[in-house]
Amino acid sequence: MNHRFVASSALASVLALGLLNTAHAADDAKAKEKCYGIAKASQNDCSNLSGSHSCAGQASADGAADDWKYVAKGTCKSLGGLSADEAKAKMKK
Repeated sequence: MNHRFVASSALASVLALGLLNTAHAADDAKAKEKCYGIAKASQNDCSNLSGSHSCAGQASADGAADDWKYVAKGTCKSLGGLSADEAKAKMKK
């Protein structure tokens, strides 16, 4: 068998697997929603609404209304969380 053919087939397989993982990650993101007010200190998923930090793991307090975590779609309310609009309104108070 031609070594070049084997190498190109192996490379194509690796690239295809990478594309499958990317598609799966996109599907996971669609099945999740941002839930505000439930993140523990240092366990938020990304920047907050107030702009005091711009990275994951930088929440300074448990349950801050402006920090969020990804949760399964439809479970935020049962966890005691807030939507983005509710979190913004709570921050204004």
